[in-house]
Amino acid sequence: MKFNLDKILAAFGNWRAMERTHVDNHTEDIINSITDDAFAISEKNVLYASTKELGGYHYVITIIVGAFKIKTMKGAKLNIEGTDFNLDLKSDMDEFQSDHSNVSNRFITRIDFQIEKEDVEKFDKARINTLRLTAKKHEIIFNTPLNAIKKD
Repeated sequence: MKFNLDKILAAFGNWRAMERTHVDNHTEDIINSITDDAFAISEKNVLYASTKELGGYHYVITIIVGAFKIKTMKGAKLNIEGTDFNLDLKSDMDEFQSDHSNVSNRFITRIDFQIEKEDVEKFDKARINTLRLTAKKHEIIFNTPLNAIKKD
């Protein structure tokens, strides 16, 4: 029989132990519902991204899965460096936070960025070299898979 201290503590009402043993189906469902290929990767995170148009406004929808954990009310910035362009995008909402998955011990963070209509065509994996996400004291540099292969 396997000994698990968290299960014993949870049985006695320890809230922290209950949180650690809780299976987070909601976060796992979000992670499993991502059908797109990874847009870019960093050392400890994977970035999924796409562009959407809503009510005449254009957005870059990003989902970051991995070790990135944040709770902020100051927003984020995404710097996109391409072969012949450089874009600085600001997050649509200033307040966002990461959700934790106890099952896989990963975090999932969704951040939407505003983008101009004329810049949407530039948001192409083949044209982008790096994406730099800056939020609070965090800075993550993502490389597109095509460019990661070229560097190796």
